[in-house]
Amino acid sequence: MANTQQQTGGSGSARELAILVGILLMVVAGAIATYWIHARGVEVEAASVVAVKPAKAARAMVPAPPAGVFHTDVYFDFKSTRLRADAVKVLQEATGSMDLTTAWVVLVQGHTDRQGPAEYNKTLAQKRAESVRQFLVELGVPEASIKLVTIGSDGALCDDLSAECQQINRRVHLEFRKLAASIPATAPVAGAKGGDQAQADAASPAGDR
Repeated sequence: MANTQQQTGGSGSARELAILVGILLMVVAGAIATYWIHARGVEVEAASVVAVKPAKAARAMVPAPPAGVFHTDVYFDFKSTRLRADAVKVLQEATGSMDLTTAWVVLVQGHTDRQGPAEYNKTLAQKRAESVRQFLVELGVPEASIKLVTIGSDGALCDDLSAECQQINRRVHLEFRKLAASIPATAPVAGAKGGDQAQADAASPAGDR
């Protein structure tokens, strides 16, 4: 009888031990599975970041502006072709950025506002451009390097009648471009007819002149 009880007790202890070992193995297996899944997730996330970064970098790339090219504007008073003090300063600073020992071309574009007859505004725009060209020559820019373009009211940037808008339109736009080759000794100048600026201011009809 005692032997039977001892055997029964021994069998119960063995089963309990087996159950405990099984539970322990399940816990260990679960921990390993959780760690493996977490590790795989980190790898996938890292791979996604690596794959996305080059695309973002590619979208952020912006082409650099051409070397030796810059733009500026000078503005004029209503009915005037005379350079203002602020225009003189702008032109002095612009030519100071040029290395006059190398070849440059300067494109000078004359503009007006939309007030007044279109044909007269063309003449006014030309004379404004000629005023700028003359001052550039006085500053040491070779006259043959300066190209004039008369645009007039066709190049107006602003259409309302406010003073700020009309002032923006009364301008000469300049493009300075450094050349690799030398500039010829003489070059034709488009739209240069000369004339007395004071006569243009006095003899024109109403409008920007």
